[in-house]
Amino acid sequence: MEIVPMTDIKSFTELRLKSGLTIEKVASLTGYSQREVYRWEKNEVKPRKLVVDRLLRLAQSPAHYGRSSYDFTFIDLFAGIGGMRKAFDELGGKCVFTSEWDKYAQQTYLANYHDDHGVAGDITQIDAVDIPEHDILIAGFPCQPFSIAGVSKKNALGRPHGFADKTQGTLFFDVARIIEHHRPKAILLENVKNLGSHDKGKTFQVICDTLRELGYFFDAKIIDAIHWVPQHRERIFIVGFREDCDFSFDRFEYPTETEQPVLQSILHPENGSEPEEAPWTIGPTGKVSEKYTLSDHLWEYLQKYAEKHKARGNGFGFGLVGPDDTTRTLSARYYKDGSEILLKQHGKNPRRLTPRECARLMGFDSPSGSNFVIPVSDTQAYKQFGNAVVVPVVRAVGQYLLEYLFDGVSADQLRLDFMTELG
Repeated sequence: MEIVPMTDIKSFTELRLKSGLTIEKVASLTGYSQREVYRWEKNEVKPRKLVVDRLLRLAQSPAHYGRSSYDFTFIDLFAGIGGMRKAFDELGGKCVFTSEWDKYAQQTYLANYHDDHGVAGDITQIDAVDIPEHDILIAGFPCQPFSIAGVSKKNALGRPHGFADKTQGTLFFDVARIIEHHRPKAILLENVKNLGSHDKGKTFQVICDTLRELGYFFDAKIIDAIHWVPQHRERIFIVGFREDCDFSFDRFEYPTETEQPVLQSILHPENGSEPEEAPWTIGPTGKVSEKYTLSDHLWEYLQKYAEKHKARGNGFGFGLVGPDDTTRTLSARYYKDGSEILLKQHGKNPRRLTPRECARLMGFDSPSGSNFVIPVSDTQAYKQFGNAVVVPVVRAVGQYLLEYLFDGVSADQLRLDFMTELG
């Protein structure tokens, strides 16, 4: 189909990014499926002229929607390897400060994001006055004190957890002191699902009370990443605003794709269509290295462990999946035995996912095929992806946040405006 000239814009992807829209938002605004938009991205088919006309106008005058390409700034606290950063970069934001204490996570972050400000370390040692002004504060503050696994471990060791844990639980208050000093327009906090029920809801109540004391209006929602990636991963997102803009997650939309993403979409094809990426894949066909296949000893151990707990009526055990399945939650302990996600293999023991497949499972690799840099060992990579956020989920939440932040423009208004122009 004929499309209008795009002057210096060379691709649909560039046009979309200049328009400040995500793939999900283009699909939502135009009524096309995300699969169709991906086809535009890959230049397999051309979008309709009306779609391109609309995006061109947005690219030429993004202020129509209340912002320009870098009209909002944000800071990235407890940044990990930058999953939340990646999502907000893609939404058109500019990161002005990053904090992450783990040296291996810093290594991965710096390999992928090249900022003048670098990565600051321990947030407890950073004065709020030394942090630049910003529009949005994003923070995936440590979840260990609130997670089911973390609570169980600390109980077994006779250690306190939640806000009684002086080394991790109180790190939320470092977020609070920065909010109090800078008064950002909006905040986005992410944590494990269990945050809401920890200590019979008292932990979450303290967080809510603190945000109210700071004068913020907010709402929270537990979102499962399975709508975006082939992984069951529930996390709680808290979005707050300095001004009361009547924010609610009630209108938050999940992807409209009719087909559930399956594991096949993130696996190495092993057919030569993907170049070798040592040490994960080898040879002209890009075959997954045998080191990811479980040894007879480990596979036998995991099967006996599962049988023992099944006999006791427990649900503990490995998660064996095929290409058409979805997975359990990838955890930071995946490097130990890979038991939560084991991929079936014909005629031999199952295998772990490679770090590259984990990157895809967490949404770090783009649909166009550009790869997230993984400069660390497999052990560190598994820990990092297991502790990370699912990027497209954060992107969807961030897009929803921005609709409220900029001139009160809502998704409903955007869609009505777009459909009006379509006639």
